[in-house]
Amino acid sequence: MITKLTDMYSYLRRYINGRQLVIGVPYFWFVMLALVPLLIILKISLSEMETTEVSSMFTTSDGWLTIKLNFSNYLFLGTDPLYFDTFVSSIKYALATTLICLAIAYPFSYFMARSPAHLQPMLLMLIMLPFWTSFLIRIYAWKTLLVNDGVFNNVLMGLGIIHTPFQIMNTSTSLMIGMVYSYLPFMILPLYANLSKLDVRYLEAAADLGASPFKTFWLITVPLSKAGIIAGSMLVFIPALGEYVIPELLGGSDTLMIGRVLWDEFFSNNDWAMASAVAVVMILLILLPMAIFNKYQADQTEAKG
Repeated sequence: MITKLTDMYSYLRRYINGRQLVIGVPYFWFVMLALVPLLIILKISLSEMETTEVSSMFTTSDGWLTIKLNFSNYLFLGTDPLYFDTFVSSIKYALATTLICLAIAYPFSYFMARSPAHLQPMLLMLIMLPFWTSFLIRIYAWKTLLVNDGVFNNVLMGLGIIHTPFQIMNTSTSLMIGMVYSYLPFMILPLYANLSKLDVRYLEAAADLGASPFKTFWLITVPLSKAGIIAGSMLVFIPALGEYVIPELLGGSDTLMIGRVLWDEFFSNNDWAMASAVAVVMILLILLPMAIFNKYQADQTEAKG
């Protein structure tokens, strides 16, 4: 046994050096935790669901290997309006969350980047502070604020602005409040990292040439912060697209999101094949913005020469 281990060690030392081993660790991590699970989901999505278990794609008979690919789940996704509406609704809510987060995060990040250096750590701490509390507790806290007899309605009624409570909870409004609140830091942090490195000499040069503050912001600041905008948008859009907890707790029963459909297919209908097909389509939707970002980075690298 010891001899075999020694031989194996000598073999690995002969063909794998330290540099290859260090580079191989992230590749091994990616393969085991991302590629292999994705291939398993893809396999299940191309199989048939037989009562309580997924059928095998591979069968052997008389020495022949037969591979059966069942595309009916994907065809059903394209014809059933429920799934189409769910994908459209998820993209709509994810896009709206991304745009609202961008509109709020950009001026805040700009203010942080232009603040005195001794104040910036404190502002960053204020952004990170909510993360020290459980995600579920924060979302449940919003439920107590948004219900009909919650804090918001009581304050508005106490001020005499309204006489009957607003129905905020279990609507698209409460869903968007929860989504924007949860994902706003993911937009602020990359924008701040980008804007804090902005060379102010470009802004001074534009001002010396007579450009107005708005023109300087639009033609200088925004293009130079494009990488932060794209990175922040991806960090918000991708998890928001498959969000399950916030629509379940704040969105009500009428909210259509992919995460809820996945839960229903997996645990209520026990249809793993259909659920896997939905997951594969969702992953493809996520890969699209990632491909755009990679192309942007490649263009930037090529432009820098």
